[in-house]
Amino acid sequence: MKTRDSGMPDQDWWESFFDPDAIFDALGLRQFDGPVVDVGCGYGTFTVVAARRTAHPVIAIDIEPAMVELTAAKARQAGLHHVQCRLADVTEDSLGVGPASTAVVLLFNLLHCEDPLAVLTSAREALRPGGRLAVIHWRSDVPTPRGPDLSIRPRPEALRALLVQAGFSIAIEPVVLPPYHFGLVGRTA
Repeated sequence: MKTRDSGMPDQDWWESFFDPDAIFDALGLRQFDGPVVDVGCGYGTFTVVAARRTAHPVIAIDIEPAMVELTAAKARQAGLHHVQCRLADVTEDSLGVGPASTAVVLLFNLLHCEDPLAVLTSAREALRPGGRLAVIHWRSDVPTPRGPDLSIRPRPEALRALLVQAGFSIAIEPVVLPPYHFGLVGRTA
């Protein structure tokens, strides 16, 4: 999914913004008990760490062929043969997995898109009962070195409301993920 104000900077600089293990832990995602879908996988920053936390399939999706190829190469190099990388536009193809087939969907830095509710609805449809949706996004209360324009950057309370509107209960309320992000987790009934 190509979103407004999207694009990837240099990989080393991008990855300096995140501690994926700490983010997963803060969001209560210490292990994954079923398939995981990483939407907009980019450099595979979170895909590879998620794959180390499960033996279940981890599906990495991106609209950019170079990102899909790079994530696939990182997974192979790490010996993570259960990572499946797919080129897709989730706004056109949904998540490309069966209904109620996934344990966890990761939507990281994407919900400044034109229709976040449609993306959240697709995620909910892909999740099995009790499935979790993990969302992180750039904060708007502190200066950040990247991220979409503040005028389209979602705030924690707005994302929380969108998750509820899409049919999720809130499993983890919005939490600051230092230094530049916040996150929350929704759960399906």
